[in-house]
Amino acid sequence: MKIKKGDNVVVIAGKDKGKTGTIEKSFPRLDRVVIEGVNVVTKHKKATRSGEKGQKVTLAMPIHVSNVMIVDPKTKKPARIGFDTTTDKKTRVYKVAKGTTSAKKVAPAKKAPAAKTVTKAKKS
Repeated sequence: MKIKKGDNVVVIAGKDKGKTGTIEKSFPRLDRVVIEGVNVVTKHKKATRSGEKGQKVTLAMPIHVSNVMIVDPKTKKPARIGFDTTTDKKTRVYKVAKGTTSAKKVAPAKKAPAAKTVTKAKKS
């Protein structure tokens, strides 16, 4: 998933199309993100103790990451995103329409530990 917590995004599909917000939480395995003020639903909460009243609670539910597009901080327009690895550090590159790009530094990716090779000793 190329977008992460704290990114400004715009919703490009669904009932909240056109709304913008920042990502509060991401679920990379499910390819879903929670955006503040987007896909808000009302849940009815039961009273848990005697004498307590039930409540209506509003929650922001996750939406699929394909329905959002990151907003380029320089141009303030929706953009696709890619990675540039020509330098030592991995940088995120915003691919805005008409070929303009801007870059943002990203922490280096974690490398998986090298696989150990096991050799069996021959019996004489």
